Amino acid sequence: MDKLAIADLIEEKYQVLFDWLNQQPAENWETGPEGKWTTSQHILHLVNSLQLLNNALSYPRFFLKYKFGLSNRPSRSYEEVVKKYQEKLEENKDKTIAFNENLKSPLLKDRPRLLTRLQIQYKKSQYKTRKISDVNLDTLVIPDPLMGKMTVKELIMWAAYHTEHHTTF
Repeated sequence: MDKLAIADLIEEKYQVLFDWLNQQPAENWETGPEGKWTTSQHILHLVNSLQLLNNALSYPRFFLKYKFGLSNRPSRSYEEVVKKYQEKLEENKDKTIAFNENLKSPLLKDRPRLLTRLQIQYKKSQYKTRKISDVNLDTLVIPDPLMGKMTVKELIMWAAYHTEHHTTF
C-alpha cells in the first residue's frame, strides 16, 4: 500500500468513526457496557495514540534511526498488520487491561474539545503520511508497546485499523 492510499485509508476510517459518533445519543458519551470503556474513553484513547504517533513522526529522521535503528525486513501489508495486532491483543489480554485501566473518562462537556483534538490529530497524521518519503516509511522503525518495533508505514496502517477497532465497540 502506498502512502497516498494509506492517507486515504485514514480518512475513510475517521469518517466512519465521526459518522458513528454523530449518531450516538449524548448519554452514551459517559456510559458504556458493564466492564467496558465509555465512548469518551475510546475517543480519548484514540487521541492519545494518534498524538504519540504524530509526535514520533515529528522527530528528525536521523534521531529515529539513531534511537531505534532501521528495519531488517520489508514492511508488512495492511492485512498482515491487522492480523498481527489481533493476535497480540489475544496473547496479551491481561497486559492490555492493566495498561488501560486508569484511563480517564471525559465528561460530556469535554466532548467538543476532545472531538476537535481528534480531528486535528488525524489530519496531522494524514499530512505527515503524505509528506514522509517512501524510503523512510519502509526503513525507519518505531516501537509500539504491544506490537514491538514496526516500520513507520506499518505503524501508520496500524493507526488506521486501530480507529476501526475502536469504532466497533
